[in-house]
Amino acid sequence: MGIVAEELYSLLIPLRADRLVVPRVCVAEVVRYHMPSDQAQEAGWLRGMIRWNNKAIPVVSFEMLCGQTLSPTSGRTRVVVINPLGAPDCPHYGLLAEGFPQMVKVNREVVVLDTNYQVPPNAPVLCRISMLKEQALIPDLEAIEQRVCAALAEKA
Repeated sequence: MGIVAEELYSLLIPLRADRLVVPRVCVAEVVRYHMPSDQAQEAGWLRGMIRWNNKAIPVVSFEMLCGQTLSPTSGRTRVVVINPLGAPDCPHYGLLAEGFPQMVKVNREVVVLDTNYQVPPNAPVLCRISMLKEQALIPDLEAIEQRVCAALAEKA
């Protein structure tokens, strides 16, 4: 029988109005934001491509995936580079963040499921949790990856 971890190191990623919490292992790196190429051609949640580790990776606005408006970028804007979860042809991709993510330990004592939260239709959100007086969304990284792969295949 496998060992079940009692704590999970995670990153609390600040957005304009919300926060995301993702396992640390899902994040390859956090980099300073710079203007993506192809941005003028992108009209939606896929914001263009940036160079990371000598590769072009797509940049995604999580808020726009959820039907919200795009947050203006600032000197605090970062790109959280997400490791692909399983699709062999899907590259790393970046999520726009409104500041530097904070490392947190997630365990049963600090996390409470927000049963009143209703996931917006078509939003890549699994649920919302309350954690140490903060609320955070748990994104559906598999759904985001599928959308990224589909959008890149469409462009090709």
